[in-house]
Amino acid sequence: MEALVREGAAVAAGARRRDRLEALAERLGDTVHVSEVDVTDQEAARSFVEQAASEMDGVDILINNAGVMLLGPVTGADIEHWQRMINVNLLGLLYCTHAALPIMGAGGGGHIINVSSVAGRNATLGSAVYNMTKWGVTGFSEALRQEALHANIRVTCVEPGFVDTELQGHNEIPVVVETMDKMRDQIGDLLEASDIADALVYTLSRPPHVAINEVLVRPTKQQR
Repeated sequence: MEALVREGAAVAAGARRRDRLEALAERLGDTVHVSEVDVTDQEAARSFVEQAASEMDGVDILINNAGVMLLGPVTGADIEHWQRMINVNLLGLLYCTHAALPIMGAGGGGHIINVSSVAGRNATLGSAVYNMTKWGVTGFSEALRQEALHANIRVTCVEPGFVDTELQGHNEIPVVVETMDKMRDQIGDLLEASDIADALVYTLSRPPHVAINEVLVRPTKQQR
């Protein structure tokens, strides 16, 4: 969001933690509109998108970035963890997209960016359900790209590798936490949120005649 504001965009940000949203708005200025929203609530997600369109006279860009990563074996898994990932990673994305499509269409077009993961391409031990959600995001993005093209709406799927954010902190299973720590040590110089932001700004800055189906953001050879 900060990168978009620096480029002159008016931004509507929705998330569950109001205190962080308000701190962000205070830091970035009055071009940022913030709303406390749970994207897994269909009506709340729709209301957020429609309110943003009303406040900013339309929606040109939608970035679906909400995500949860709760890893572990399928055997003996906490089913609520599965439900949470499916609700956030898939349904939340679908609800916001469904609300934005007609608004963008009425406005002459737009750009939807779905943040997936390399886990949407490569399956690994202990990541089965997370893999399923991210493969779903990747597949949905490709199908939507073909559909929305006729409404002048571009669709991009960004697939980062290991990014140094609080996403990994959602995990509490000891073996998962240990594996994460080992990955950090092996990779070394991790991707940061600013790297993903740069990829988003680059993608959004490309002229309409440039076809961008996917953006893969992976560690360099030195980071692997």
